[in-house]
Amino acid sequence: MNRKKLQKLTDTLTKNCKHFNKFEVNCLIKLFYNLVGEATERPGAATGLDRNAFRNILHMTFGMTDDMIMDRVFRGFDRDNDGIVSVTEWVHGLSLFLRGSLEEKMKYCFDVFDLNGDGFISKEEMFHMLKNSLLKQPSEEDPDEGIKDLVEITLKKMDYDHDGKLSFADYEKAVREEALLLEAFGPCLPDPKSQMEFEAQVFKDPNDFHDNMNS
Repeated sequence: MNRKKLQKLTDTLTKNCKHFNKFEVNCLIKLFYNLVGEATERPGAATGLDRNAFRNILHMTFGMTDDMIMDRVFRGFDRDNDGIVSVTEWVHGLSLFLRGSLEEKMKYCFDVFDLNGDGFISKEEMFHMLKNSLLKQPSEEDPDEGIKDLVEITLKKMDYDHDGKLSFADYEKAVREEALLLEAFGPCLPDPKSQMEFEAQVFKDPNDFHDNMNS
């Protein structure tokens, strides 16, 4: 990408991005094209990070291991659902992912957890996610029972209108009272340590980060 184009893209994205300054946006764009450079060696491939490349970053950089949650995070970034994260989606996604306000993070986490996109987190969805994210205890006769109990406890704590599922209003109220419930159904935001490491590296020299990903 030539300098003029990079400049223009940086300006545009900085305007629409409230959590990064111009220098940071510029670093993220460079990093994006570094990462994409490897992913799109194939001629005719669209420019962007596909699901696998993106999940690799989530795994290597932010320590995520849960396939289902990583998939949902990918969908959270890929706003136009075209199967790749474009440079715009990358910068906007990271803005929220790394520095979003509580409001933005609640909305994002809720969308991640609302697996079928119907505006509610149902018991089935909770069960599904908790089953994935909890470690199996070999001693338990029926681990599913433990997860069902956990779902009931969570509902008791978060389901304010007692309709047996979580609306965004329920979820928001619960998180405002107890911040730890933000990621109640699985880690879909970076932990503070990996966030700091990522920012320290990328906002110093994106090439550095890129080389580390490959070493």
